Amino acid sequence: MLFPSPLLRGTLIKRYKRFLADVTLDTGEIVTAHCANPGAMTGLNMPGLPVWLSKSDDPKRKLAHSLELVELATGIVGINTAHPNRIVGEALRARAIPELAAYDCVRPEVRYAEKSRVDFLLTAEGLPDCYVEVKNVHLVRTAGLAEFPDSVTVRGARHLADLALMVEEGHRAVMLYLVQRGDCSGFSLAADIDTAYATAFARARERGVEALCYATAITREEITLAGPLPIRI
Repeated sequence: MLFPSPLLRGTLIKRYKRFLADVTLDTGEIVTAHCANPGAMTGLNMPGLPVWLSKSDDPKRKLAHSLELVELATGIVGINTAHPNRIVGEALRARAIPELAAYDCVRPEVRYAEKSRVDFLLTAEGLPDCYVEVKNVHLVRTAGLAEFPDSVTVRGARHLADLALMVEEGHRAVMLYLVQRGDCSGFSLAADIDTAYATAFARARERGVEALCYATAITREEITLAGPLPIRI
């Protein structure tokens, strides 16, 4: 996934009201940026951190800038939760995820279950339909270990139950965790943050839902899928 234009460097002043961030650009200008991330952003919202913003020319946008990347000592972290679906979508169409490479038709945002839309529905002749949900991951509390979620997610638990229903109907279902940082060697659930989600994950796995985790390669120009990460539950 290429960023459409060069990113602007700045320093985080504060992130507040979940979706807003004040940033001092390297030019000295102070701007309020949209923060497309409903989570806690633990370790990524500290004042003084170097950040990178995109800027839109769309006159209909209330805020022209969006917070995209945060720089840590261990590397760059992507915080925009709108990007994982784009990154995974590109990888699916390029057949770059071996576990899902047999599918030749990729449809995004398809209605399923009772009140949900699946991120991707994969189909291919002779194969069961495959329902894929994508979750953004950027929490790290122990060096090298990515965790999800970083806050309670009732919606995330519902998605696991919906995927399990698809398996029971004879389809294939996959929960794919995308780690938007390159400093991790494994993935686990943050059960202490959301016990209900951890329980829902265990139940979904028992019912046949598959789980995958992939890292990303991040630069100031693009974010692309990297290799798989082991899931340590």
